[in-house]
Amino acid sequence: MTSRTFVLVHGACDAGWTWRPVALHLRARGHTVHTPTLPGLNTGDQPANVHLADTVDYLAGYVERADLRQVVLVGHSWSGFPVSGAAARLATRISRLVYWNAFVPHSGETMIDLCPPQLGDVFRASVAASSDNSVKFPFEVFCTALMQDATAETQKTIYSLLERQPFHTISEPLDLTEWERLQLPSSYVLGTDDISMPPGEFAWAPRFPQRLPGAPLIYTAGSHLAQLTQPESLAEALIRAAEG
Repeated sequence: MTSRTFVLVHGACDAGWTWRPVALHLRARGHTVHTPTLPGLNTGDQPANVHLADTVDYLAGYVERADLRQVVLVGHSWSGFPVSGAAARLATRISRLVYWNAFVPHSGETMIDLCPPQLGDVFRASVAASSDNSVKFPFEVFCTALMQDATAETQKTIYSLLERQPFHTISEPLDLTEWERLQLPSSYVLGTDDISMPPGEFAWAPRFPQRLPGAPLIYTAGSHLAQLTQPESLAEALIRAAEG
């Protein structure tokens, strides 16, 4: 088995720690794993003035500072945005992009644009009620749509550890012209129990896999937070996705 270097990028309101169970499985199989936490999502960060471009710059800089090569760059959910944004700058360092139940944006699109209108309303209500231009999923949404395959106790514990997401990072677009031109090797991983998006036009698939010409579609068990509820299945899916 080829030993690979994975950079696992977390979703909205998450941080690098959410990848620890998956990282353990990948490392046990001989792979190198990095789990950076993006700006605005470290404990104590001030989210008010963190922009989407800041997360792109940090992610690209993280890979460059560590001088990582032949990277499998994995984006989950919202982090499809910073992963896509950093990909052009990191093109010579990337072996494959992997999107796991992730947004695959086009130039000019925001995360809110790609969500059902009612979810956009939830985000706007959350930021309006905040004092620091940030948002967080309501607890009931988290339990029923994001982590429905966990016990009530686990749901409560994980929710208490989540950070508030800088609103700019979900309401700003990126210029992805170069990423779109490069068409870097990519794979899409789809969770069979992920109900975070409703069926139909806003479903993860086939909407986003279709934006990656030639990308294999690989399935894994678990909810939207399967990195915590089904880490072994997800680790195996990421290994398959890395192989292309």
